[in-house]
Amino acid sequence: MNKQLHVISTGQQSMEEFVRIASKIHKDVDAFHLREKKWTAKELVGVIEALMEQGVPLEKIIINDRIDVAHSMKTGGVQLAHHSIDVSLVKKAFPGLQIGCSVHSLAEAVEVEKKGANRLLYGHIFSTASKPGMPPRGLKELEEIIENVKVPVLAIGGITPKNVNDVLATGVEGIAVLSGILKARDPLDAVLEYREKMRERFENHEQPL
Repeated sequence: MNKQLHVISTGQQSMEEFVRIASKIHKDVDAFHLREKKWTAKELVGVIEALMEQGVPLEKIIINDRIDVAHSMKTGGVQLAHHSIDVSLVKKAFPGLQIGCSVHSLAEAVEVEKKGANRLLYGHIFSTASKPGMPPRGLKELEEIIENVKVPVLAIGGITPKNVNDVLATGVEGIAVLSGILKARDPLDAVLEYREKMRERFENHEQPL
């Protein structure tokens, strides 16, 4: 089974730069998460429209926290954070909306699944510059979460082409990357390198006997 590769905006790039990079790499990416606390709803809509003009399918666009934007624009869903509206309330109000939840523990993962989350994002797995001073959570609890929930789980945090094989070995649905792709010297080359490592894992370990 092909694993998913999600790209999450860094919060450090302009709207124009994000759209420019996304337009070049979207064919090899499964989803883009717009995680931009400083962008207004109007600006988010503008970015979504710009992405669509560049050929990025709506179903590949996931909006962080802003349920109103995700629903109004009929994107691929919303990603809820710890500060977001409770997933059960979102599910009740917008039953057709795909809801992702960012989680940081097994207990939290089990809880939000019961409340209606459609997918989980767990991390951070390895040390990362985006979480300075915070110890990584590693792979053990990621494995426990995968074993105890039925919804897809993606891993995030310090994942590079060199360690992606270790992450995929847990049975995770896929990985999410920020600066490793968006701030790479050549983002498309970076995407293709991640894809190659993911493909190697599939060919070497997941082919039926």
